[in-house]
Amino acid sequence: MLLHALMVWCLNKMMHHYSGKKSRQLLLSAFTTPATLAQLSIQEWELLVRMLRANKLLASFAARIELTHPDLKIPAKVAENFQAAQRLADYRKKLVLWELNRLNKVLAELDIDVIVLKGGAYILQGLHMSVGRLLADIDILVPKQDIARVEKHLLAHGWQTTQHDEYDQQYYRNWMHEIPALRHHERFIEVDIHHTILPLTSRLHPDPRRLFAGAVAVAGYDCKVLSTYDMLLHSAVHLFYDAELNASDLRDLLDLHELFSLFSSQDVQFWKKLEKRAVELELQRPLYYAMYFSKQLFNTEIPTDVLVASKGRPLYGVRVFMAYCVPLALLPENPDYPQKKVAFIRWLLYLRSHYLRMPLTLLIPHLLKKSKSRLQANQ
Repeated sequence: MLLHALMVWCLNKMMHHYSGKKSRQLLLSAFTTPATLAQLSIQEWELLVRMLRANKLLASFAARIELTHPDLKIPAKVAENFQAAQRLADYRKKLVLWELNRLNKVLAELDIDVIVLKGGAYILQGLHMSVGRLLADIDILVPKQDIARVEKHLLAHGWQTTQHDEYDQQYYRNWMHEIPALRHHERFIEVDIHHTILPLTSRLHPDPRRLFAGAVAVAGYDCKVLSTYDMLLHSAVHLFYDAELNASDLRDLLDLHELFSLFSSQDVQFWKKLEKRAVELELQRPLYYAMYFSKQLFNTEIPTDVLVASKGRPLYGVRVFMAYCVPLALLPENPDYPQKKVAFIRWLLYLRSHYLRMPLTLLIPHLLKKSKSRLQANQ
């Protein structure tokens, strides 16, 4: 009886490990060698669709396949899922563009610098990574001295705060790089208003004045977007210093892969200029991680000598830890065979993200406060 139970336990562990490894390989192959999709069984297609949908990548993946492999024979049911996801993404994009239009009109009255960040910036510039995105918010950057005016002006024009808890309000205003998100009472796209790109309590402190100095205008709008290098560095710092590094963040690493690929093809001096800009903004470590994991997971063409010479390259022990943990945390699991090991790794990286954002003297009371609030809400 005991032997039978032990055999069942071992078999289940092997099945979980094999299924997790196979599902990660399936997803990565879909992006790096899409020609292999032609050999997938209907069960593999089903698993791939489930993982893509869970990570909000279904519409963008469908657009990628449509562009690069238009003759690929896709099962009818899979094609229906792709089309439905693309329709939803197109609808969401229209909502985002309308919200950007409304923001542009209202904030133009203040005559201040406004920079649109991340997904909103990709859409304004028509970059490929904007296709198929499911944006729920728009991030903007304004000078710190103007943020109170911006908030007051938006509140006067129909936007409302989304955070009503007094502790959360103080948390954002005292420690974070943004104020609590706003949402117009007639629409559901949130607006996150930043005055810098990392929390004030973070270990890194890139000077936002440098970002404003390098920003470029957007045709037809009064706002701007970050420069090529700053856009990439912001994406890197957002993922590796401000995010919790779980499967929902895989979209950001894919963005980095596409930004690296696009911008490096436009300038032979790209890598040298990018490293120089990272030094100026003190963002060498997140840039290293962005390059390393983009190359590791998506085969991004990043010169090996650039990685080895990077000023952000961490010590060997840290490199080994991150090289093991990050792929497991970022890549989605087989939804039928979740692994406790992956859950534990994501928890470790969750703690890491908070540790990088806040000193322990602030972090521990904050986590205790939030844990208490969650427990009370579940009672």
